[in-house]
Amino acid sequence: MIHAYCIIFVFQLLSLTGASESGIVGGKVSKPHSRPYMASLQFDGHHSCGGILIREDFVLTAAHCKKPNRNMVVVLGAHNIRKEEKSQQRIPVAKEIPHPKFTGEYDYDIMLLKLKNKAKLNKYVKTIGLPKKDGKIPANINCTVAGWGKTGVDKPASDVLKEAIEKIQFSFECKNKWQKYFDNDRMLCTKFTKKKGGICQGDSGGPLICNNKPQGITAFTAANECDNPKYPHVFTKVHFFLPWIKKMMQGWEYVE
Repeated sequence: MIHAYCIIFVFQLLSLTGASESGIVGGKVSKPHSRPYMASLQFDGHHSCGGILIREDFVLTAAHCKKPNRNMVVVLGAHNIRKEEKSQQRIPVAKEIPHPKFTGEYDYDIMLLKLKNKAKLNKYVKTIGLPKKDGKIPANINCTVAGWGKTGVDKPASDVLKEAIEKIQFSFECKNKWQKYFDNDRMLCTKFTKKKGGICQGDSGGPLICNNKPQGITAFTAANECDNPKYPHVFTKVHFFLPWIKKMMQGWEYVE
């Protein structure tokens, strides 16, 4: 009976972080254009999710960032997304390619965006290389999360890119806390402190950067408690999906 209550309680706490608001709690403002691979995914001129540029014509993000019948635009080269900076490139998305096993829940939460035009690579806009297929990510290493927007559960959005440090958690600890919602093969989780901060609702699709490689894609946190250190933040594990990513980028036009 207690176990059943615990499951229900965890479910109530679960929240995909791709709400309409987004942001880093705590942390610091990024040095402008120090993360030239960062993408702001926008609908009607409003930031919705983060993403990373992995090829001139492809952005990697979370599958739950997709909005049916809405046209997505990717903004690259941005620091302040409320300003029309000369460094910015706004490129419509030609094709959204969510993982075919994503059901709208928590597993397989990964998506590729084929851009209508290739990004022009320069000092403000650069691609980021993907991790190696068999790369192990040891627990307790420091990684960086980054995103735009909400700076707390009930706090206003930040217009500028922010970042924070989070520490990789042991998989068994992630499993113990998130139970059936956590998959060791396809997910990572992190521990963080209220002081150092981290991701919050809406920061989905942004990267978890460890040793200069995107090891994770922001997936979910505790609902309305993104800043509660009791509930590790969860990320889609990038290296598990490398074969799928490479296959889709080679033949995206055949994907329905």
